[in-house]
Amino acid sequence: MARILDGKAVAARLRAGLAERVAGIGFRPGLVVVRVGEDPASGVYVRNKDRAAREAGFESRTLHLSEDTAEDALLREIAALNADPAVDGILVQLPLPGHIRAEAAIAAVDPAKDVDGFHPINAGRLASGLPGLVPCTPRGVMHLLREAGVKLRGARAIVLGRSQIVGRPMAQLLLGADCTVTMAHSRTDDLPAECRRADILVAAVGRPEMVRGGWIKPGATVVDVGINRLPDGRLVGDVAFTEAETMAAAITPVPGGVGPMTIACLLENTLEAALARRA
Repeated sequence: MARILDGKAVAARLRAGLAERVAGIGFRPGLVVVRVGEDPASGVYVRNKDRAAREAGFESRTLHLSEDTAEDALLREIAALNADPAVDGILVQLPLPGHIRAEAAIAAVDPAKDVDGFHPINAGRLASGLPGLVPCTPRGVMHLLREAGVKLRGARAIVLGRSQIVGRPMAQLLLGADCTVTMAHSRTDDLPAECRRADILVAAVGRPEMVRGGWIKPGATVVDVGINRLPDGRLVGDVAFTEAETMAAAITPVPGGVGPMTIACLLENTLEAALARRA
């Protein structure tokens, strides 16, 4: 059976290390999460972020705006946060209400405070192999792989999903670690065969249990970024876990795998942004 890559444990160690660093720098890095509307999943996620940030010694707060907030009003709020010297990191919580363009909100954030790593400038720096703030979920996946001792250099990796949030930056990070990377998606010809070639498989397609056990190369490492709620209330990933764990050498569970790493890496980005602004 596959070894379980315990994201909760790795994230706890990362947060503890960040807390030690924050305790030694003489100030509390400031993080502001901007939330618009009442999306229930966002509410839970934001509360978890606030709690983790405060426990690590960060100054964290949420700017919660009403569902009917106009786009230009949101952009003014972001501009004020950009100008606030006490704010080191800004995160615009997605999804936004339909009348607000997510790309406009993301582009409005100062790239130096863009701790989600979504700003076009940070995305461009990542694609060019230059240092910058990296999207939190892909950064968390890299932490998990390295802590588990997974061989990266020369490994064949496949990323299922091509979103700007996970798929594309994930491929860039794996490429930067000297993997041979394939990006795949729902329209890839013979997707199971492509997956069976991979030493490392990262699933981020948002389809419950789409990746079956027969898609997994024996001995591969499987990272499941997906989190989907089934009609019966169960949370499952994009990988059929019970099938995949009989084939893989290592696999992340859902929940408890990648999710905790995302929040820990948000704090890591915030600390890096705070130190860079004061350098």
